[in-house]
Amino acid sequence: METWVIYAILASLFAGVTAILAKIGIKGVNSHLATAIRTVVIVIFSWLIVLMVGSHTELASVGMRSWVFLIASGLATGASWLCFFYALKFGTVSNVSPLKKSSMILTIFLAFLVLGEPVGITQIVGILFIIAGTVVMLDKKKASEENEGGGNWLLFGLLAAVFASLVTILGAIGIADVEANLGNAIRVVVVLIASWGMVFLTGNQKGVGDISKKSWIFLILSGLATGGSWLFFFRALQIGPASGVVPIDKLSILLNILFARLFLGEKQSPRRLVGLACLVIGTLVLVML
Repeated sequence: METWVIYAILASLFAGVTAILAKIGIKGVNSHLATAIRTVVIVIFSWLIVLMVGSHTELASVGMRSWVFLIASGLATGASWLCFFYALKFGTVSNVSPLKKSSMILTIFLAFLVLGEPVGITQIVGILFIIAGTVVMLDKKKASEENEGGGNWLLFGLLAAVFASLVTILGAIGIADVEANLGNAIRVVVVLIASWGMVFLTGNQKGVGDISKKSWIFLILSGLATGGSWLFFFRALQIGPASGVVPIDKLSILLNILFARLFLGEKQSPRRLVGLACLVIGTLVLVML
């Protein structure tokens, strides 16, 4: 098994628990504020790793091209998070996660256009399975009820997927000539600035004192899980193809669904299990190219 595959699997494992921890932590907390708090944890985690491996000494040698794409990737990350946590606040993990995981479809298309990675018949078959799985998994009746409960999570879930695909492509270009841990740390600083800028712009910083102890714990744990996932993901992306790394990372949906059942009590109908099977089959087809 190639090294980048191992890193991508580890990224998937950490990503699998992120949505569950965040769903618990975000209860009763403004989605912008929750995103900003998690980002603080991720920044600290990421720069500690940088200092431990000594890659901070390479900061001065980062080229202008890398800076531009890492900053752009960071801004796309911030936008994806804000949309994802807004969607997660009003929608169930079982509905929001498949939607966000569909970002791999656009990622593969962009990898073909921007990075020159080939797209063959096998990949098209995998993409069709993923599209079918996503559509089947979405519970339209439940989605309608959730939208009536507070916000159009479906729209924001789709936007989260679009921005997530941009994160991968921009990040792949940005870290091409940068040590993976350092590149990731630079990106999260951009996310930190953007997320807290949104908090102060909307006046939600006043809600910090109202956050419960339970929410603090789960938001911090969610941030640590995200930090771990990113470190492995961008290391995999640095040494492996984006069209291979992304599908493996998206297998985290299996853990999302499993933990949603165990800890949030979200039940899965036979129809949604069929959809999940289509997602997994499509992902495995892309991975085994």
